Amino acid sequence: MAGVQNIKVSKEDDGIRLDRWFKRHFPDFAYVTMEKALRKGDIRVDKKRIKSNARLEEGQIVRVPPFKPKPSINQPIKKAAKWTKEQEEKLLESVIFKNADILVINKPAGLSVQGGSGIKLCLDDMLGCLQFEKDERPKLIHRLDKDTSGVLVLARRPAAAAYMAELFRSKQTEKVYLAVLVGVPEQKEGKISNKIMKGSVGAGKEKVRSDDEGKVATTYYRVLDTAGKEFSLVELIPITGRTHQLRVHMAEAGTPILGDGKYGGKLAFANGLKKEMHLHARKLTIPYEDKPLKFEAELPGHIISTLKMLGFPLKSRA
Repeated sequence: MAGVQNIKVSKEDDGIRLDRWFKRHFPDFAYVTMEKALRKGDIRVDKKRIKSNARLEEGQIVRVPPFKPKPSINQPIKKAAKWTKEQEEKLLESVIFKNADILVINKPAGLSVQGGSGIKLCLDDMLGCLQFEKDERPKLIHRLDKDTSGVLVLARRPAAAAYMAELFRSKQTEKVYLAVLVGVPEQKEGKISNKIMKGSVGAGKEKVRSDDEGKVATTYYRVLDTAGKEFSLVELIPITGRTHQLRVHMAEAGTPILGDGKYGGKLAFANGLKKEMHLHARKLTIPYEDKPLKFEAELPGHIISTLKMLGFPLKSRA
């Protein structure tokens, strides 16, 4: 057990969250112990009390109190996730932009962003493949559902992570999704706004639904093309970023996203068409230095196949 340490925040750690700074530099400092020390004021930054989610700045002094290494007896060791060479190459091929601050990929459908029950491999496990010349792995900034493909931004240094996280939190980004719906919305374009929240559906599973006690979710939509009254190609613009927002809004409007059985049930599937979910994060615009950066992700194979079968244009207006 070392005595009190006063450590200066380095340039590389500028912008990192305090809890992540501890995880990086003091991996044996248990999270519960850290939170207790913060409440007591034993951990301070520039002699001031601070919260675990606060961002650090280069040059600040972090007071680290004495601590006992977290116990490891009888704790199961998590096995490192394994991936194939083919999976690694596919991930590398998905990169559509890279500079010193950020990395942008076209996330494949079927790849979870983070781990969870029953998930053997996720993007978070594979971020070392996207390290390139950096000393550390890139950081996750936002998420896409496992079965949603498209534009996903990663931060390549702590300061960029803090900046990007604030852009997404404060809704300064512009997102455009492309979806194939089963059915055609009554209006060619419009706005859906209601309150939604997660709820249990049994067996430890959760599902998002409309509920007056939930949080406001707002989506703009525009019909780009139709195939009779059976299918439509739509552009979806989420103003808020609630979990499964687009999927819930389309299903509750009576036009579920093709392949989204969780919210659309049997109505979300059609004979002869691919069963994967047809939701793609097509475009993303983010403020950056003196001009915005605009990214566009190519459509995945299953959506291209469906567009061809339905006679929709591959070069959409989305």
